[in-house]
Amino acid sequence: MDRLKRWLWIALLCSSAFSSGVYAQAKPQSAPAKATFAGGCFWCMEEAYEKLPGVISAVSGYMGGRTKNPTYEQVSTGSSGHAEVVQVQYDPSKITYEKLVEAFWRNVDPTQRDGQFCDHGSQYRSAIFYHGEEQKKAADASRVALEKNKPFKGEIVTQIVPAAEFYAAEEYHQDYYKKNPVRYKVYKTGCGREARLQAVWGRRE
Repeated sequence: MDRLKRWLWIALLCSSAFSSGVYAQAKPQSAPAKATFAGGCFWCMEEAYEKLPGVISAVSGYMGGRTKNPTYEQVSTGSSGHAEVVQVQYDPSKITYEKLVEAFWRNVDPTQRDGQFCDHGSQYRSAIFYHGEEQKKAADASRVALEKNKPFKGEIVTQIVPAAEFYAAEEYHQDYYKKNPVRYKVYKTGCGREARLQAVWGRRE
């Protein structure tokens, strides 16, 4: 009987421990979510997003056009209708969509139509491609807030549009800022990106 009581007592303790979470497995991480942004040259936007804590990856690609499986040559002429974009995979438990949108604004010139910095044409337009109604609401709210508190003059012309089919860019475009740091720096400086961002948003930390 003593042995039976001892086993019953152990079973009771184990049951209590599991119910209180002592032996419970750690909660699974949030499923990755995606967000898509067009901010001119996708090399630069990829760099900006991959540096953010909570971002899993940022893939350069094309969205918003008419041509199926467009090539860089087709997109770069503006004939396909696509914009250069980055599609961001992120962990919602570590960074919110609102923070990603905030980072987007700080890395574009929202007043420049059909282009960004030295790159001109609709393929370099700025846009937030939203995935679902919640992202649309967040993007619209961020634009309304920016209109009220913007630190720059000029109309905000950035598009907020539904996400369409995403086409990953050619491999040599992926992580270009890591693979070709010297050429990337020459391009970014020569294009005046940082200088213009500072003029629009003020000194960047």
